[in-house]
Amino acid sequence: MKKDEEASMTDRTELLEAALDSIPEGVMLLTEEGEVVFWNTAAETITGHARVELVGRAMPVTLNALLDGSAPHEDSDPGSGPQTGRGCLAHVLHKLGHNVPAMTRTLLLRDGLGGSIGKAVVFHSAESLEALPHGETGEDSGVRASQTDLEDLLEALFDDFTHEGLAFGLLWITVDQGQGLRKTHGAGACESMIEKVGRSLVQGLRPAEKLGRWGEDEFLVISHERTPEMLAAHAQSLAGLARTTDFRWWGDRISITVSIGAAQANRAETLKQLLLRAQEAMFSSIHAGGNHIALAPGGQACLPS
Repeated sequence: MKKDEEASMTDRTELLEAALDSIPEGVMLLTEEGEVVFWNTAAETITGHARVELVGRAMPVTLNALLDGSAPHEDSDPGSGPQTGRGCLAHVLHKLGHNVPAMTRTLLLRDGLGGSIGKAVVFHSAESLEALPHGETGEDSGVRASQTDLEDLLEALFDDFTHEGLAFGLLWITVDQGQGLRKTHGAGACESMIEKVGRSLVQGLRPAEKLGRWGEDEFLVISHERTPEMLAAHAQSLAGLARTTDFRWWGDRISITVSIGAAQANRAETLKQLLLRAQEAMFSSIHAGGNHIALAPGGQACLPS
């Protein structure tokens, strides 16, 4: 009887390992002491490290960034069920020596009494996200975090547009006075101005629209206007709101304008191509002297079914 139970347990373990090997995300299981006890096929592909190199050993230092995936606090309630992190962008070193960006998240593993017995780490390559064009950011800027927050939403909505035809467009907005104010008044003044402009723009968003930082002096609006013309008209409205922003620094009132590039999604393009069209339209607005709206060619109207 005992042999039958052991055989059944072996079968279940093999079934679980086969299931984890079939998924496209990398999966790593660690003991409390940090020893690798499982490493699936996708993890091998993403990092270049074979399973036989890692299982039964401590994880290489070059992969330590995978553990930064929003690991839950140790004082989380053991009785509240599995605790998962939201995930974050990590940079690990591939076995061949090149950098690998990966989205990673961590799950604390507990026994039946709530005691911690190890961790599960799930990760996938983020090279496609890294390839998306962004605005410029300084070395000490915190903008990159908010850019990452938008990327998953962009991917999901663009996928909905591609498969279901749901209206989708982008407004790439740059604050014309950003660079000048940074030079004359410093980074603190510029950041204060950008935050105030952001609050003004939010007041003009449609339901379900999303606005986020996309560069030091730039914003990205994910819109659901149904035609390129409606998207451009919406951009005009947001530009008007930006101009009404009352920003003062040490008693001086600074007039604010924005340049906006509008691009309606086209099913024949990728998300990166859509972003590049919006960016190019924004550059056209800047070259026109600022305080300008430019509509990128090539958009596709989305009409009600």
